[in-house]
Amino acid sequence: MKKYFTQYKPFLLFLGKFFLAYFTFTFVYRIYIGTSCDDCIDGITENVSVLTEKLSNLIGVKLSVVRNYMDYNIVYNNKITAKIIEGCNAISVIILFISFIIAFSGKLKQTLVFILGGSLFIYFLNILRIIILSVLMYYYPAQEHILHGVIFPLIIYGAVFILWIIWINKFSKYATKATK
Repeated sequence: MKKYFTQYKPFLLFLGKFFLAYFTFTFVYRIYIGTSCDDCIDGITENVSVLTEKLSNLIGVKLSVVRNYMDYNIVYNNKITAKIIEGCNAISVIILFISFIIAFSGKLKQTLVFILGGSLFIYFLNILRIIILSVLMYYYPAQEHILHGVIFPLIIYGAVFILWIIWINKFSKYATKATK
């Protein structure tokens, strides 16, 4: 048994750090969501909604975001084309991203800077995703499943995957060993 632990130690440490970080951040986020009132929208989702409207108008796409009971309706050309709910705020994707970076951590400062920069990139990319999806849903409402369920998750998770590859090859402690 000791032989296997020694042989697979890097992999087991990666798994341990990944799952510890993932479950810790998910637990903290669930506590945050649980502290929101029952008929409120959490602050992160509200921020995503406000920034979606502001960014869309800044880039010339005239979306309006209207608060509903437990979500936000996105209105494009006087038609509700999408809704922003708690699951649309990209926090679960950011938690996954951060957990992986922690599991393959490098120097503390580089790790923290990459986590912050990558998280902000994912957050911004998610807002762009919402804007583009809202416009496309106006023109192609029958394609909701493929747009919302396939193409846009592929884009956001693909971006996270690329960030992971950059991290592993350039900044993680494994990249340092490979370049020496």
